[in-house]
Amino acid sequence: MEALFNVSSNSSIQTHTNTTLIPFRTPTSLRFSSQLKGYDFHGLPPLVVSRNRGLKCVSSDERLATTFDEEGSLEKGVRRKNLAVFVSGGGSNFRAVHQATVRGDVLGSFVALVTNKNDCGGANYARENGIPVIIYPSTKGEPEGLSSNDLVVSLSKYKIDFILLAGYLKLIPSELIRAYPNSILNIHPSLLPAFGGKGYYGAKVHKAVIASGARYSGPTVHFVDEHYDTGRILAQRIVPVLANDTVEELAARVLRQEHKMYAEVAAAVCEERVIWREDGVPVIQSKANPNHYS
Repeated sequence: MEALFNVSSNSSIQTHTNTTLIPFRTPTSLRFSSQLKGYDFHGLPPLVVSRNRGLKCVSSDERLATTFDEEGSLEKGVRRKNLAVFVSGGGSNFRAVHQATVRGDVLGSFVALVTNKNDCGGANYARENGIPVIIYPSTKGEPEGLSSNDLVVSLSKYKIDFILLAGYLKLIPSELIRAYPNSILNIHPSLLPAFGGKGYYGAKVHKAVIASGARYSGPTVHFVDEHYDTGRILAQRIVPVLANDTVEELAARVLRQEHKMYAEVAAAVCEERVIWREDGVPVIQSKANPNHYS
């Protein structure tokens, strides 16, 4: 689908449906140039902008200000974010984003890992890299695990800004969602809302996609709510499903895009480039051209 935005010469910005865009978390002042051109974001249709009407950006937090200059470059002052990650297995997406933070591609640092499996590959990788590991929830297999309230208290000590789920198979407790509103992200290996929900994870997703006859699949990054895979979609990437695909072949093709996309989304979140429209839909502001969104 192609979304249409209209921009006027007075630099106020509104959508053709009078939707207000709200910068995610901290930015309070954005200035836009008067001429905008289409931007191809990973091969998907661009957000087309004209000059007839305005699109107003308002802050979700007037106490904190980050501005862009007239060329759209981010001014100094955006601080490095503290990240937590939740894993249940090998954590390949976690590793990909962590390596992006080490390279400097993501303005964030992982300061805690939460897992329901103390000896999983993702937890071991965290320990190897000096990242504290927290066990949640408490079960017969993991009696040292925390309660939901204790988890919130424990994470608060690390001053977490954002939480990334990377193959975490437990439902996130409502206590955590209330403590971190619009700050928890998950990556899912299908184009939500298709092939999502309880029981759809890992190879089960790809098997269902192939059995359905779908010609396309791909990963989705979405915000987390109280249910499985129903939060607001933030980013997606299209991957073809080939006629003779096996589950393993499709899974590998989607996973390669997961690693790339999750790191890019993490960078956008940490750089405060997520914008919330008034209708509750989040979009990502282009770093190369802040006048364009995806």
